[in-house]
Amino acid sequence: MKVVIVDDVQMNVTLLKHLVLKLAEAEAVCFTDPLAALDWCLANDPDLVVVDYMMPGLSGTDLVKSFRVKYPDTPVLMVTANHELALRHQALDIGVTDFLNKPINNTEFLARAKNMLALNRSHKHLAEEVRKATAKLVEQERETIFCLAKAAEYRDPETGAHILRMAHYSKHIARVLGLPEDQQDLLLQAAPMHDIGKVGTPDMILLKPGKLTPEEFDVMKLHAVIGYEILEANSSALMKVAAEIAHTHHEKFDGSGYPRGLKGNDIPLFGRIVAVADVFDALTSERPYKKAWSVEDASKLLKESAGGHFDPACVAAFFTDFDAILAIKARFADDDQTSRPMNQM
Repeated sequence: MKVVIVDDVQMNVTLLKHLVLKLAEAEAVCFTDPLAALDWCLANDPDLVVVDYMMPGLSGTDLVKSFRVKYPDTPVLMVTANHELALRHQALDIGVTDFLNKPINNTEFLARAKNMLALNRSHKHLAEEVRKATAKLVEQERETIFCLAKAAEYRDPETGAHILRMAHYSKHIARVLGLPEDQQDLLLQAAPMHDIGKVGTPDMILLKPGKLTPEEFDVMKLHAVIGYEILEANSSALMKVAAEIAHTHHEKFDGSGYPRGLKGNDIPLFGRIVAVADVFDALTSERPYKKAWSVEDASKLLKESAGGHFDPACVAAFFTDFDAILAIKARFADDDQTSRPMNQM
């Protein structure tokens, strides 16, 4: 474990280094320049910092203030000849863990350093266990979303490959638009839930081979609201995003969409992105009630509908590096290889 020693007096550094080397599995990283020590600490995540209070250039308290911005939990042991309570209270307020008075008692130093290292080791172990548990929950959440999407798919003539293609198309658009990678991944995981509300659509409408009547189409349109209500009740951030997508991916940029007739940037960005991805894949996929459009014809419709049905920026992003879109289309063809969750594809 890395123990950083910061003191502007070389003799003090040498003494503390000698003591640190008596600790099991500990190595000393020594500095007489507090600014150099701070730079090293911020880059290397030490396990314990032992710092003098009075130093030229950067005081011990100022060093701790800067260190605490990045590492709020790493133990800090301050060495001081000052016994004033006001000073100690100030140091505690900025994040000093404990104090040692000069001259240093070797036995006391070793005991406190050993305890602080043990505390930090336990904290890191706990943090790692929390990280693993959180990752497991996220994975389970993704699997749940995929299973729900598959459940909707069994009631719908669309295929499992459709939800994979449109989700990856959506991520492509988000990437070209410059969204952060975590937002791209969030969209990839949430997009497959866009039509979950179809579980509430009657079979006579959902599976009708011909054109829907206006009354039937009004019932079909309710799937956007049903999907939102199913997903929004969950407190998960992923489910909240999925709910937003379910609710808004049928809105149109010119305000003529449903269910709320939102217009332009009033439509959440993820909804605008999924609208492009979903329609392109629906057009280029064969269904029991229609033949697949050619990529050229579907592309022409998307471009002509920019500013009407679709956000022009999302359409432009979709056609940026169009070879990537064609690769996604080929990768997730309508076959039996679409039963795995997206994080495994």
